[in-house]
Amino acid sequence: MAHFGVLGPLAVEGPPGHWVALRGERQRTLLAVLLLNAGRAVPADVLVEALWPDGPPKSATSNLHTYLSRLRERIDGLRVEHGPLGYRLVVEPAELDLLGFRAAVAAGRQAADPVAAAGHYRRALGLWRGPVLAGLHVPRLDADVARLESERLAVFEDCVDAELTAGRHGELTGELQAVITEHPLRERPAAQLMTALHRAGQQGSALEVYRRLRATLIEELGVEPGAEARRVHAAVLRGEDPVPRLPPAVWPVCQLPPDIGDFTGRDTELAELTRVLGAGGGVPVAVLSGEPGAGKSTLAVRAAHRLRRQFPDGQLYVPLAGRDIGEVLADLLRALGVPGPAVPDDVRARAAVFRGRLSDRRVLVVLDDAVDPGHVRTLLPGTPGCAVLVTSRRRLSGLAGAHRLALGPLSGTDAAELLDRLAGARVARERADAERIITACARLPLALRIAGSRLAIRPHLRLGELADRLEDEVRRLDELTVSDLAVRSSIALSYEGLRPPARRAFRLLGRCRLADLPAWAVTTLVDDPDADEAVEELVEASLLEARGPDPTGEGRYRMHDLVRLYAAELAEPSSAEGVRTVLAATLALADAAAARLPRTVPMPSPAHEPPPQPLPAELVERLLARPDDWFAAERANLVLLIGTLGARDALLLLDRFGVYLYLHGQYADMRAAYETVTDADPPLATVAEATLTLLRHARGEYEEAAVRYRACAKELEAHGDRRTHAWVSANLAHCLIGLGRAEEALETAAHARELFTADGSPAELGWVWAAESAALLRLGRIADAREVDRTALAAARAAGDARVIGEALHGFAWSSLLTGDDRGAAAAITESVTLLRGTKARSALAKSLRTLGAIAAATGSREEATAAFEEARSLARELDERPRELSCTRALAAGWIGEGRAAQAIPVLRACLDEFREMGGRPAAGLTLLVLHRAYVAVGEAERAEEAAEQAAELLDPRDASAAALRRALLALTEPT
Repeated sequence: MAHFGVLGPLAVEGPPGHWVALRGERQRTLLAVLLLNAGRAVPADVLVEALWPDGPPKSATSNLHTYLSRLRERIDGLRVEHGPLGYRLVVEPAELDLLGFRAAVAAGRQAADPVAAAGHYRRALGLWRGPVLAGLHVPRLDADVARLESERLAVFEDCVDAELTAGRHGELTGELQAVITEHPLRERPAAQLMTALHRAGQQGSALEVYRRLRATLIEELGVEPGAEARRVHAAVLRGEDPVPRLPPAVWPVCQLPPDIGDFTGRDTELAELTRVLGAGGGVPVAVLSGEPGAGKSTLAVRAAHRLRRQFPDGQLYVPLAGRDIGEVLADLLRALGVPGPAVPDDVRARAAVFRGRLSDRRVLVVLDDAVDPGHVRTLLPGTPGCAVLVTSRRRLSGLAGAHRLALGPLSGTDAAELLDRLAGARVARERADAERIITACARLPLALRIAGSRLAIRPHLRLGELADRLEDEVRRLDELTVSDLAVRSSIALSYEGLRPPARRAFRLLGRCRLADLPAWAVTTLVDDPDADEAVEELVEASLLEARGPDPTGEGRYRMHDLVRLYAAELAEPSSAEGVRTVLAATLALADAAAARLPRTVPMPSPAHEPPPQPLPAELVERLLARPDDWFAAERANLVLLIGTLGARDALLLLDRFGVYLYLHGQYADMRAAYETVTDADPPLATVAEATLTLLRHARGEYEEAAVRYRACAKELEAHGDRRTHAWVSANLAHCLIGLGRAEEALETAAHARELFTADGSPAELGWVWAAESAALLRLGRIADAREVDRTALAAARAAGDARVIGEALHGFAWSSLLTGDDRGAAAAITESVTLLRGTKARSALAKSLRTLGAIAAATGSREEATAAFEEARSLARELDERPRELSCTRALAAGWIGEGRAAQAIPVLRACLDEFREMGGRPAAGLTLLVLHRAYVAVGEAERAEEAAEQAAELLDPRDASAAALRRALLALTEPT
């Protein structure tokens, strides 16, 4: 590879130390023109003019090609490309001194440190061996040569400036004297020489330089020296240094605010931040974002203090909110030892100096409350060893390569601990009211700190009183203010940083009180073609939380409580229409979703017209493709809506929601929802009370349920609600069977059947028939019960509903067992379980599985019985159906006796017995005592065994065929395997 030189005589070096001699002036001229334009295409006519300045011969083009060919022959590896624009010499910076010079100059101008800059400039100037192309005169290149000479002189002056800033002046006076002698009208080197002489203690000589400069300028040009020369002259006269020297930075530099003493929680987040920032390698950047009041800055300071040992050169803390980035950089440079006059005017130059000061250092930079990712990029260190921790209300999605950590509310435990630290021991004494305060504060550190501070300031303020104030949504933000801390102002800062469309979307969303919003609801509320862009800005600003898709596949958004309250304060009246549309759509979706699920709750559905649906049919179909998933996704919203509706609408929504809740055994949620409408006027309150009684019944509270059923039936009769009365009577009949009052149950079931009209559905009549059959079996009327079950099964098969058929098969299987038809019983119950597995009726499936276990045990299939009881118990436990769970547990404990584990079975059976007695279930308690009798016999406790047998005899009705069949099954399980 050849190396070329134009900064001095034209030189071509082949192998190191071997100089190529070019023959002829025109070869040298051609190469010189190409080198001074290296990398750029030179038109052929320019080359011809340079070669023949007095006019080209006719054969100029041919001669040009010949000269190029000879150059290629003489210089190994010479690359000259020919294209439409002319000839271009291809050469790398390391192969041509001119390109090397310019690369070194660029590096010097980018260097942050004056010492480093001077080094680059000296390297550039060292490439000059004399005047450009010395000894070769090419008129076509005169302008280029003059320009290069001026460029060299400017670089020399830049180099002197850098060296003066770095405190080097002793060796400069000779060079500057030579330059002034050669260029007496050039003011900048004269000013530099004055500075160097002044620093060397030669004030008189410095003033003489100015005198000569002024005299020459006046004589030659008729002008006075410029502002810079006059400034330096004045400084010398005052005895001041015209160019302040750059002192070295003092390391370490620590600007961190103090770490607060009552910092609480955030252990996981702290561990993540210290791991990411302390990992080493590159310049790690962590962005800590979150809603207003989440404690981002406090956490960042705590993390930075933890990391101090890993960043021994210092920790910079930079508040960015509302500040100009240029001013921020100026403050940082001064903190790092750069004097004011040495701070560059240009922002990019300041950033370069900042990076230079941090080069090869281990410094942690904390950028607090950043808004613009461009500002963060400006403040990033350029060399490995440093790290950056950013806090922002925004996600700063445009910051590539950053590790993001979204900060949410505190955990319940950490929130309680923070309040306890702030308000003292009474928080523990008034725990219930403390939890109310924590909930009202949404577990946000800022809100909790304000509430805790108010309690600390007023030791006699009861927690309950503050909780009452905070639970009033109208005044909550007013209450969350103390001294200079205010939740409202914290949220306002984020809101004010939004663009107008996002502000409007924020105000519109504030009118909706739902816990979280599906994407379709957000679009409906905002009602703007650019809704997506506005919503994305709210998410970026941490004023709206974007969540993953819900079970229906719909994206969801959540506005945290305190943020929503602030948005509601700003809400516009025009947003009410959007809220009404979302409400109407939600109610219509609930109605349609419930219609797609099997109705297993034994209560009638109120007569109503399907509400109109404002959403497109395609969207509705997608949302309700799996109605269970839709109810699961909207569960919290439906609970909130129920509390905002009138009694009739609330009860209608409750009924649709209850279809889902009862189907999945979510009795506690169903009970809490129905309790919100019990203060309505009759008969609405009666319907709610009847449903609540049904839930008590499912939990095994038989005595209380029976009393409440009767009261509801009386009120429903008075209001003429025949259908609901029928269902309540049927439920009462089932409850009475559990209490062992078979005659009363049979009468009540007959009354329920009378109340149902002749066109009662198979599901309605099937529920009554099931009660009648169970009562008849308790009274020993097996044949009558079997006939009822046969009728129910025939009606169910005619209707064709798999769930209704499965439930009817259950009753038929049990009565078949009692008539001695073991094979028929096994076949019927197997079909029942198979059908019910294909439905969503898990409660009915649990019931049939339990009966399958009993029939299998009675017919000698022990393993099948155990498996069925275990599955039934698991389902009953999930559904919170305690009586069924207990009966399965009793059967499994009976099996333990047969396996020789009677001692293990006894405490389990005694626990079952206690609960059955508490429920008032006489038959269930009697059967449990019979199994206990066998367990006591097995362990040799004859006295207890006899006592259990006597108690069982008192509780069990000798007519009870069902109890007899269950006794047969349970005792079979107690037989040794």
